[in-house]
Amino acid sequence: MQHLARSVHRDGGLLISLTPQPSSTTSTPLRALVVDDEPSLVRAVAGYLEHDGFVVTAAADGQQALAAAQREPPDIVVLDLMLPGIDGIEVCRQLRTFSDAYVIMLTARSEELDTLVGLSVGADDYMTKPFSPRELTARIRSLLRRPRTTAQTGEQQVRTIGDLSLDRQSRQVRLGQTQVELTRTEFDLLDALTERPNVAFSRRQLIERVWGPDWFGDEHLVDIHIAHIRAKLADDAATPRFILTLRGIGYRMGPG
Repeated sequence: MQHLARSVHRDGGLLISLTPQPSSTTSTPLRALVVDDEPSLVRAVAGYLEHDGFVVTAAADGQQALAAAQREPPDIVVLDLMLPGIDGIEVCRQLRTFSDAYVIMLTARSEELDTLVGLSVGADDYMTKPFSPRELTARIRSLLRRPRTTAQTGEQQVRTIGDLSLDRQSRQVRLGQTQVELTRTEFDLLDALTERPNVAFSRRQLIERVWGPDWFGDEHLVDIHIAHIRAKLADDAATPRFILTLRGIGYRMGPG
């Protein structure tokens, strides 16, 4: 069993670091950053993640969160929307300038619009409060297990649809000569759709391809990310050039 040593630092708020004891028999543990100003929630989430083998750092405000992410780059960030000082949306926006960590946004049920905005600045998933820490850790594990795009031998590395090109090896997307900046989740969704143009994908199929078969939650999360991709590609849903909505089914790549 892995033994963990706990150190607590206070600097104008809560900052907890849960660090595994060095061991020559264990691989490098995953790092999680938990950002929330509710100490009881932080303790609960950190405890579950610690038990699951993560090195956990927790911060109570946005400034601490950004400093912690720069000091010790996390693999996953659990980020509350409502924070003192810099809110979660701005933290996520700044985080995306230097980190490719998965981000799960925490929000109250009444803040649906803010949730959509949070996802638009680079969050990969969201959960509404109150929630079970066990459910959150399961969602985190599902994100971290999701398949990553790799170019296999003999596999087409650059896909072109009209003036849209997707390079799987460099993970770059271009519209004409202009590079399109996509989040990891947005790229993976577009990658899934371009793999088989003119083939219909249900939301569940896209969930399994991008988030993994163990993911559970609201499948309309796919719709939100598709809307962000369309906006970045200047692709009008009413007269699509690239992504077509199939009512009652899902999506396919290619104009109607």
